[in-house]
Amino acid sequence: MFVFASLMLVSSARAQDQASTPPPAIDAILQHMQELQEEVKALRAEVTALKSSDKPAAAATPAPAQSNLVTSAAAPSAAPAAPSLAGLLGPTTLSGFVDVYYGQNFNNPTSQTNGLRFFDAPTNQFGLNLVELVVDKPPDPTNSRTGYHIALGFGQAMNVVNGSEPRAGLGFDQYLKEAYFSYLAPVGKGLQVDVGKFVTPHGAEVIETKDNWNYSRGLLFSYAIPYYHFGMRAKYAFNDKYALTGFFVNGWNNVVDNNTGKTYGMSFGWTPNKKFGVTQNYMAGPEQNSINSTWRQLSDTVVTYSPTSKLSFMVNGDYGRGDRLDEGEGVLSKPVFWTGIAGYVKYAVSGTSAFSTRYEYYDDHDGFTTGNPTGGIHFNEFTTTFERVMAHHIISRFEFRRDMSNQPAFLKGSNPVRDQNTLTGGLVFTFDSREVASQ
Repeated sequence: MFVFASLMLVSSARAQDQASTPPPAIDAILQHMQELQEEVKALRAEVTALKSSDKPAAAATPAPAQSNLVTSAAAPSAAPAAPSLAGLLGPTTLSGFVDVYYGQNFNNPTSQTNGLRFFDAPTNQFGLNLVELVVDKPPDPTNSRTGYHIALGFGQAMNVVNGSEPRAGLGFDQYLKEAYFSYLAPVGKGLQVDVGKFVTPHGAEVIETKDNWNYSRGLLFSYAIPYYHFGMRAKYAFNDKYALTGFFVNGWNNVVDNNTGKTYGMSFGWTPNKKFGVTQNYMAGPEQNSINSTWRQLSDTVVTYSPTSKLSFMVNGDYGRGDRLDEGEGVLSKPVFWTGIAGYVKYAVSGTSAFSTRYEYYDDHDGFTTGNPTGGIHFNEFTTTFERVMAHHIISRFEFRRDMSNQPAFLKGSNPVRDQNTLTGGLVFTFDSREVASQ
């Protein structure tokens, strides 16, 4: 309104000046009035815009140049956000762990090794069980149906697992635990096909300490079943209760096949509810070097039951047979067999502490899996483990284990004996990029 009044005064002054001059033409007066009308419309529009804006009207008045400079210097533009780990990796995840321990064998064997133990065999010393790095991208039907999984490892556990390669030997893939690519075929709810090297479906335990209830691996895991396979598997989950997996692989623990035959397998999982589950595995095929006529068969059963959130039970049973021993002069023995059963109990004292116990009986009837030439050897084993998780990423375990045999299978000093007692303290530090991305 102040501006409008100023314009009217200016117009009045012009009219007084022109009073002493000849009257202007009618067209000039009309043009001047039209210009004034346009200016009034523009001013009204500016006033309306100022009233409807969230900013105060004073902001419409430009500040002095010096004030702008001071404001710019005091409030520089925000720096661009640093790239996050999740943004860099996308759907791929990185995870892994470092697993170390100290073991004490009260027999003090001169070999400094525990009898019947592979993964924690070095004793009366500090030991490096396993360092593992996993790169994983599971297939996703909403994004990409392809995926991959690569697991690299270093330490005693990797030497044990890959040292069982019958033809290529340890050096062939010494540091490679798993490497396979996946495709989720659009069949029903999704048929996932994996091709490459992957761990076995058999057994209640796995290679990684952190995923077992006890620190040491049991007799059944060490002797009754394979560790890994190389070939193809296909899994189809009918629903959240039933799943079926088929296997077509080179054999037991071999990337390079040791004969021209192939091994076939099937795994069926049934989980009727969150408390109970059963997994039945079966595998058969020729496993002896350069022999296709004798087939090794393995039946493996795992039953889990968790009546409460704190208490869990697990039972594992194995039966294997089929290989024939060379008795000389081209004569082969009858098919050998081995069998075993293991029972587990775990009680969670709190969210970070738990007690676990394990009992096993293993009968190597012909001494085939344990390498005992006399045969007729069997073992009993009892283990109790206390676990505590510290700082969310460190798993500590303190374990006592007693092994017994019907034959002298252990050493006390340098003398064969039938039993051994051991204490083990282990630490596992874990990391996962998914946890870093969520923080």
